[in-house]
Amino acid sequence: MVGVVVVSHSKNLAESIVEYTRLMAGEAKVAAAGGTDEETFGTSFQKIYEAIDAVYSEDGVVVLMDMGSAVMTTEMVLESYPESNVRMVDCPIVEGAVVATINAQVGMDLDALTASLEEVHLNKKF
Repeated sequence: MVGVVVVSHSKNLAESIVEYTRLMAGEAKVAAAGGTDEETFGTSFQKIYEAIDAVYSEDGVVVLMDMGSAVMTTEMVLESYPESNVRMVDCPIVEGAVVATINAQVGMDLDALTASLEEVHLNKKF
């Protein structure tokens, strides 16, 4: 099963998104990486790396970020991560996390899951 990592500047936001996804995809492998190592607002290389490790399998991992340094820090993690099947995806973080975890839980492979996330921003709410 593809793993999902949610990266945010806010520990509470990342954890809340993970909690929300579990309501719809309780068996999905999903981890939060929010806030700094000192538990303040910001991003942490170590937290992102550990979150990827927590959900990693040969099926791969998608990483969703909120903005700014979350993207830059994730890029640095992926440069040092030994596996090449970990992908950053640019999509709305809440909607993307829901789509990613549901699709992962039903067995969608990494390529198809990544493609599905690239279209999330097209979904209309009303």
